[in-house]
Amino acid sequence: MRVQLLSDLHMETEAFEPEVASEADLLILAGDVDSTWQGLRCFRDWPVPVLFVPGNHEYDGRDFEAAREGLRALSEELGFVLLDNAARVLTDAQGRRVRFVGSTRWSDFDVFGAAERERAMRAAGYFQRVMAATRHGLPFDAAAVREEALACLNWLSSELQAGETSEHWDATVVITHFAPSLRSADPRYGRQPGTASFCNNDEALLPLARLWLHGHLHCQHDYWFEAGTGVPTRVFCNARGHLRKGEPARFQPKQTIEVFAPRPFRT
Repeated sequence: MRVQLLSDLHMETEAFEPEVASEADLLILAGDVDSTWQGLRCFRDWPVPVLFVPGNHEYDGRDFEAAREGLRALSEELGFVLLDNAARVLTDAQGRRVRFVGSTRWSDFDVFGAAERERAMRAAGYFQRVMAATRHGLPFDAAAVREEALACLNWLSSELQAGETSEHWDATVVITHFAPSLRSADPRYGRQPGTASFCNNDEALLPLARLWLHGHLHCQHDYWFEAGTGVPTRVFCNARGHLRKGEPARFQPKQTIEVFAPRPFRT
């Protein structure tokens, strides 16, 4: 099964014309497609199934709960499979079943450890002011983001405990908007408190998936993560970002990733 991955298109300000990858069996949108939601309509009637995991900017200027319901309704209208703390098993032409597990997986600000959490949350204040979202009539601030992040983590952990393979599927692919490891940190900015608004420490969960796809960082990544189990997990990000910053330089809009690609041999 081959998947085409797109994220961080920011079509609210960026000109982008999506193209179908001829080899792809499905398209995955890993968030921050368009904060106005209008760009999502470009993917209506896509020739292969579309899986959509919302990014943080899909909530810009909106009430969190209203936005979540609105994205669910829009996904149904456009024919997308919305993976907002949800999973779906799809079968490829060879009869292999892949479980796709999707969550925005907001920042919990613990990527540098609990001792650095307060500092990271202070740095996050800027990003939350840019979002200008609310929840239950209150600002969707760093504390509210952490609360939602922990709910995402609990759901994701529970879902992945079923195993990377089972009698019901042959492989597991995780899709999150936020990154699962500091290895995905943007090299332009290094490991500073603001990095905790982009990366989580979900490395303990990585071995429970064959492939982990994410967005959010406006750079591209393709690496293997091994936690001593001898079975590495591929982590892949194909975020576009902003042209004015030169971020799409390595973005490959028609690249596909093979779910069942051979894993590196470990002795």
